[in-house]
Parts: sequence; C-alpha cells; structure tokens
Amino acid sequence: MRKRPVIPGPEKPVKRAFSRRNVLLGGAAALAAAGPLTACSRLAPAPPPHTSAPSPASGLPAAQAERALLLQVLAHPDDDLYFMNPDAQRAFAAGTPLVCVYVTAGEANGQNKTPADRQPAPNKAAYSAARHQGLRQSYAAQLGLPVFTRWETSALRLRGGFQVEVNTLQHRGRSVELVHLDLAMHTPAGHMGIPALWRDRGLLLRTLVPEGSPVRPVQTYDYDSLVAVLVELFERYRPTLVHTLDPDPDIQLSDRITQIRDSEQPGYSDHADHTAVACFSWAALIQWAQRAKGGPPAFAVTSFRGYYNHHWPKNLPPQVLRPKAAHLVPYGAGPDWACGNPAGCGDYNVGGDRPLTNRKGWVRSTHYRYPGPRLALAPNVDGTLTAYGVLGLRAVRYEERGEAGGAFTAPVDLGGGPLAPVLGSATLPDGRHLVLGLRLAAIEGRGATDAREIVVLEQHGTRRYGSWTSLGNPEGADADRGRRIGVPVAVTAPDGRVHLFVRNAAQGVSTRVRETGGAWSPWRDLGGGQVQDGLTAVVGADRQVHLYGPGRDTVHHWTPNGYAPLRGLPVPADAVAAADGRLYYRGPASARLLSPGGPAGSAPDFPGFGPVAAAGGYLLGLDTDGRVQLGQGGHLTRPATDPATLAGPSLVVDRRGPTAAGLSPDARPWLWRPRQATA
Repeated sequence: MRKRPVIPGPEKPVKRAFSRRNVLLGGAAALAAAGPLTACSRLAPAPPPHTSAPSPASGLPAAQAERALLLQVLAHPDDDLYFMNPDAQRAFAAGTPLVCVYVTAGEANGQNKTPADRQPAPNKAAYSAARHQGLRQSYAAQLGLPVFTRWETSALRLRGGFQVEVNTLQHRGRSVELVHLDLAMHTPAGHMGIPALWRDRGLLLRTLVPEGSPVRPVQTYDYDSLVAVLVELFERYRPTLVHTLDPDPDIQLSDRITQIRDSEQPGYSDHADHTAVACFSWAALIQWAQRAKGGPPAFAVTSFRGYYNHHWPKNLPPQVLRPKAAHLVPYGAGPDWACGNPAGCGDYNVGGDRPLTNRKGWVRSTHYRYPGPRLALAPNVDGTLTAYGVLGLRAVRYEERGEAGGAFTAPVDLGGGPLAPVLGSATLPDGRHLVLGLRLAAIEGRGATDAREIVVLEQHGTRRYGSWTSLGNPEGADADRGRRIGVPVAVTAPDGRVHLFVRNAAQGVSTRVRETGGAWSPWRDLGGGQVQDGLTAVVGADRQVHLYGPGRDTVHHWTPNGYAPLRGLPVPADAVAAADGRLYYRGPASARLLSPGGPAGSAPDFPGFGPVAAAGGYLLGLDTDGRVQLGQGGHLTRPATDPATLAGPSLVVDRRGPTAAGLSPDARPWLWRPRQATA
C-alpha cells in the first residue's frame, strides 16, 4: 500500500489573484505555494465555532428504501480492503449490492515495487491500471469467481460532461461496480492534489488516464465539480448505506521519519488524501440530503478510521483477520500472475503475506470514527420502547408497536442534521427523553471554518419535542481541535441530573451537567489518560455515575469529580461494557471476552468480535461471523431470522426481559426478543 506524501517546507503566502486560466496552466506552482497539507486544513485563522440552530424536527415520515445498496467512497484503490472490511465484505456476502467509488488514480510515484525490484522504472499510468486490475481480482474472488474473470468495463458520462470508468461484475444475483474518477494524487511539482483542492479556492486538478481505461480524455476538476459528481453518483445509485473515510482524524504528533515512512500527514493520524476525500464525501452527502423532499432520505453512514489503526490496540481476532487479509492477496498479486493486463496484475508491494507482516498493522484493526450503538433505546411510560437513530444525516424516531413488541413503526423525522451516525440519549426522572448528537455544523473547505458542535433535543410530550439546542464544543473557539471530539454519551444520576461526556481533542474526557431545572453547566475537562472514543456511562451499585473508556494500556475510569484510575486491568481493544458491578470487553486481537474484577475463572464464554452490551445479566454482541448473539449464564441464543446488522446493536432489559435492536444495511431497524430466538 504505497501512498507517500511529499512533506513540503515552510508555509508560504498564497496568492489569490489567479485567473482560471493561470491556475490551470500554472497549477503546479499554485499548489507548491500552498504550504503544508493538514487535515482539511484552513488558510485563515478560525472564528469561533459555528452554533446556528440545527434543522428542526419536521414530524414528517422519513423515507424508507425499497432495496439495500452499499456505496463506499475511497481515496485510493485498497482503502476499502484495509479499512472498511469486515463490514463491507459481510454486507456484500449477505447479498447487498456494492458500489465502490475511487476518487484518485492511486498512481503515487508510479513505481510498482516487487520484493526483487525495489526501484522499478516509474510509470504512473501503468501502476494505476495495475491497482485497478488488483481490485477486480479481489472482488471477483469475493463473488466466488476465478480471480481473472473478465469484467464489463465502460465509460459513464455524467452531467457537466464528466466521464468516469465503471467496472461491473455480477454472479448469482450479487453485483459489484467499481467507479474510478482517477484524479491525480500529485501535481507535477510533487504536491498532493486532493487536499489542496479541498482547502483552497480556485484550484483545478487534472485526472490521470490509466493504461487501457475506456475514459481517454484528461479531465479537469475544481472543488464544485468534484462535489457535484459525488452528489450525482449518490443520486444515481441511491445507497442505503454509505461508507466514508475519517473527515476529522486525531491529532497525532509524530517525527518526520514516521510521517514519511508511514505516510501520515503532519500532526494527524491519517493520510492527507483520506481526510480530504472524506470531507468531500460528507459535503456531498449533506447536499444530497438537503435536496430530499419531505424528510431525510433513507441512508445511513459509517465512517472508518485509517492510519489510526497503527496507534491503538489491534481489535481483529484471528477468525476475522484471516479472511480480511486474504482479500488483499489477489489485490496485491505478483509480477508472475498471468492476468492478461499488460500494465500489471496488482499492487505488488502488498502481495503475498505483506498485509500480515507489514509493521504498520493497518489490516489488523477496523475502527469507527463514530463508534457506538446505531439505535439509542429509551423506555416509555407505557412500557414500550422508543429508538432514536440517524437517517439521511437527521435524527429519526421509531416507536415499538405495542408492548408485545417485535417491530418498529416507520421512522419520523426529528431534524438536527447534519449529524454523525451515533446518538446519545438519557431519560429524565419524569420519563421524558433527551437526544444528543455530534453535529457537523460546517464542513465547507476552501478556507472556511469547518466546525463541530454537540446538540440536544428535549422531549416535551408523548410525541412532541422542543427545538435543537447547541451545547457548544469542549474545545471552545479552537475549531481545528473542536473537529476531533467524539460522539456524546449521557446518563441520568439518581438525583435527576444528566451527565454528558465527550472525548476531547486531547483524547481525554470533557463533561457538562444538566441540572434538574434544565440549565447546563459549562464544559469541564475531567483530565486523566488518553482513550479511544466509545465511552460508557453508567450508574453503579453505589448510586454514583461512572465513566469507562478504552485506553492503550488499561481501562480508564472517571467519576463526575474527575479521573479515578483503576489498577492492573488488561488492555481493552474496544469499548468497555459495565453492568452489575462488572466490566466486559475483549482484549487485543482476541475473540475471548474478559471480565476483570469478577471471581477467578468467571469470565463469560461469549466469543466474538467487537464491543458488547451488558445489562441485567445479559450480554449482546456479534460473533466472529458478524451474527447477533445474546448470552446469559453461558447459554447463547440467536434470532430465528438472523438480521444483517451494522456494528453496534443495542440492549435493554426491563420487566419483559431483554430486547435487542439495531440497524441493517437497508437502513431499516430490526427488533428482537429472546422468545423469538433459537439456540
């Protein structure tokens, strides 16, 4: 996987007085003057964070899709294989049609290196074509076909005259389309194109034509045309699930050698192309959602971390890692493969056993930018449940159909967008609900401020809600740091106060508290160790609020008074569940569930992948095949009709027993009670 950014020198002033002709013809010089490329970087100092009112609750029905489709937007060929599996592969294997949109040509420096030849002659058009061929080989194998199966290859003409290359393959009712925009990764001066296209005004970026491509002319994109093309692809394919890369990677200080060897942009834990393409993707999603009539369109979003995987514990057990890495083998291929493509048969540098032996370890994890349950379950006074989720970047409400349960009503729009995919919630002492979200308040690029804020919606009656209110950002007026915050979690204390927690830019925790009269305290930094996002807030047996977060070294713990370290706990790979005085989580690269602090040998037998939910003596999570499972006292049950699900199912235990819920790739909710289960 070869994506080496050129690290520019000190920043120089950017001249604004370019004519369109001068920017196009002198593009290399213009980009060279743009200075260091940071994560969706700004050119001007940031004003205070954006705090305008989010879109109101319309109360209208939200759209529901007729069929599932997964669309992924990638910066380079192989971003999907490294960062979005096993999620994408499992949805694909379950029959969900797949469309992958690759924004750049992936040509890098044009050297398709092999173990025997580390300095081949550069040929960007051939290297790009070889990576395209590797993708076709990988997805043919995932369809159960021979790796050298011929694909239908065509040029698709879009509005505005742009053409994109489309590779299509179908087998036994399943289909995959690979869409290549082929924007150049670098300018003639060696600077990175997509990050500059996002951050600056008036720049144009040419495409690179891979060998053998059906799209022959060199095309020129500006900021608006790239957003427009992505919007048109969303409208054309109408996905129910969109995968993007991380628009707001963590602040990650590393030395110059690490930046060059690991391709990380200075100051942040990802490749600059990943970040810029994710920003373009979200800008296009916002435009698509805003065009919809009568409520949010029926799509969900998952954003995946990238080079972040190198810095945190690996979370894929061998049963999940092996098939993920195996999909990279036909992509990497080798120079001795007889694929019939004169330009090459794959990205040779990642062929063979390289995915598993590479010290960077990208393939060994799958981390989400916005982790947590996709549905926030809240009890109603009549004993039923309400689920809050995000569709079309707006909050929606689902109601359980009667106390007998078994299904949800159609979604109702609650507005608030554009929201990150995971909501927090809390129930007030009188039974009313609070809904909390991370809002992408501004994601515009071109020198404008890109801002994030925490927002809250308060229920006023059975089906009545107030207006969305901004709770600001724990990083205050620092907009760059403010983009690094996590999704909100909240819990209601026995005294009726609601405690809100958010991971901050320092990878610690900040909090606000809602008093019983409705007023919110200022933001306060709780200090403590660095943790991943995916916080867990509970009220313990001592009737005190406790917060847990997965750190690099151990489980980190806070109370409302501040950091309260726990000693000697094993390292967690993902979020930590807490219930009945015990903690539950998986260790690095392990399917085994840990429960430190309990009696010796008492860890439940609950093998699987990813975080678990725990309540009332029950455990809920995914097995290593991605299937939903419920555990109690060592006994496992699964739904009679196994729901295809996005990661992060929710669990509630009440007088009726346990209830599990989640969101499927078709952007529809599922609801399961154990009486509908089979062993």
